[in-house]
Amino acid sequence: MNVLMTAIMVVFGLAAILTVIRIVRGPSILDRAVASDVLLTEVMCVLGAEMAINGHTRSIPVLLTIAAVGVFGSIAVARFVARRDNTTS
Repeated sequence: MNVLMTAIMVVFGLAAILTVIRIVRGPSILDRAVASDVLLTEVMCVLGAEMAINGHTRSIPVLLTIAAVGVFGSIAVARFVARRDNTTS
């Protein structure tokens, strides 16, 4: 199981690095918002994989909190962009 967890960490680590690059370099706020959602999803996938490999459910509250932060963050960014677009039109 250690080999599997190492492979998962390498793949998701590379994906996280690429996602952080997109957050930093993103040409628009929507690109950054999507990249931050992807990063949160990657963290959730790593926690879920760790729970599955080790056979426990102690991280479920953390997963729910991360999911809620992602949803509310996406809603906030969408409302901000919509409000900004309405004032410039």
